[in-house]
Amino acid sequence: MIRKEMIAMLLAGGQGSRLGVLTSDVAKPAVSFGGKYRIIDFPLSNCINSGIDTVGVLTQYQPLVLNSHIGIGIPWDLDRNNGGVAVLPPYERSDTSEWYTGTANAIYQNLKYMERYNPEYVLILSGDHIYKMDYEAMLDFHKQKNADVTIAAIPVPMEEASRFGVVLTDEDKQITEFEEKPEHPRSNLASMGIYIFSWPVLRDSLIAMKDQCNCDFGKHIIPYCHEGGKRLFAYEFNDYWKDVGTLGSYWEANMELIDLIPEFNLYEEYWKIYTKQDIIEPQYIAKDAVVERSIIGAGAQIYGQVSNCVLGAGVTVEEGAVLKDSIIMKNTYIGRDAYVEKAIIAENCTIGEGDEIGVGEEAESKLNAKIYAFGLATIGEHSVIPPHVKIGKNTAIKGKTTMDDYPDAALPSGGYIIKAGETS
Repeated sequence: MIRKEMIAMLLAGGQGSRLGVLTSDVAKPAVSFGGKYRIIDFPLSNCINSGIDTVGVLTQYQPLVLNSHIGIGIPWDLDRNNGGVAVLPPYERSDTSEWYTGTANAIYQNLKYMERYNPEYVLILSGDHIYKMDYEAMLDFHKQKNADVTIAAIPVPMEEASRFGVVLTDEDKQITEFEEKPEHPRSNLASMGIYIFSWPVLRDSLIAMKDQCNCDFGKHIIPYCHEGGKRLFAYEFNDYWKDVGTLGSYWEANMELIDLIPEFNLYEEYWKIYTKQDIIEPQYIAKDAVVERSIIGAGAQIYGQVSNCVLGAGVTVEEGAVLKDSIIMKNTYIGRDAYVEKAIIAENCTIGEGDEIGVGEEAESKLNAKIYAFGLATIGEHSVIPPHVKIGKNTAIKGKTTMDDYPDAALPSGGYIIKAGETS
């Protein structure tokens, strides 16, 4: 039997529905970030930087892009015979079969994978957060406290604490109470959804709770361990951590990368973020182009003006086009004299000549006011916008549109166009 001190189980099957059309065709962990990466690159890089060489990636929703990106784990040095990365989708078993119905249920369905390595400890991770963290330091804390379960926790503003599981601790950081998304939180120390379990405790808890509907760590496993007298501790993390679960937080996290002194630094030598590298030609910036405080991916061709933007690989910005405060993902084409402000445009889109995107006064989204907000214009991947149309704020577009889709050559703020066969 192969023996590993600690293995990681990375939950990457979520739909990420609050990202709207950005996750119509891709899982949230596979969404592009920072002009070069995908969101899942961050926890995977944290693993290899922390000395963890065995990672199970649990996939479910729209896994094609994610699976292709991970491959056999070469970019993260996880292409190994003993350990490495393994993609773990739901599968048909001899007795009953089901999709992953909760975070803990997903881990339970992969008990055999974990038993194969007989680890001392299991690290549970989410695949959709942006951060750098040394899991080895967290493991040292877990050992020092002789803990059964260690929960990574981060202080958040008190007014936001009800969105998270929150912990109350004593002076030794032992958890005295755990509340999952309380209406009136008594602490602002929020669970990051990162756990280290001593293997016997995790295995026994998963088996004991296996019949619990939609079994979840925050709602079921952590309370079960706490009520059973297990030693639970909070490992406080005080560095950058961002849950990019909404269009607003996703846009904000990308914009923070290009601050004069970025809160989250992608350029540190000692803690690199690794990703799958495509073979792409160098970027080209024309003589009359203007680029200010932006991240520009490889293979991009810039002939117009780009200010305060994050552009992915292979983006083309034609002459006269002006881009401001926007995220443009790879292989998207911005036509001549187009104007784009505070927009998120996904991969492989075409923006027509003279288009104006993100203009006008704000209005509440008619599609989903909770998702399409923050004053953003959001365009899903493989969308086509015909020339000379105006698109307002809090808008959503998905699909190949034509002039017939735009009365008066405009989509007013709060409007949306989701073509037949596409999802929002």
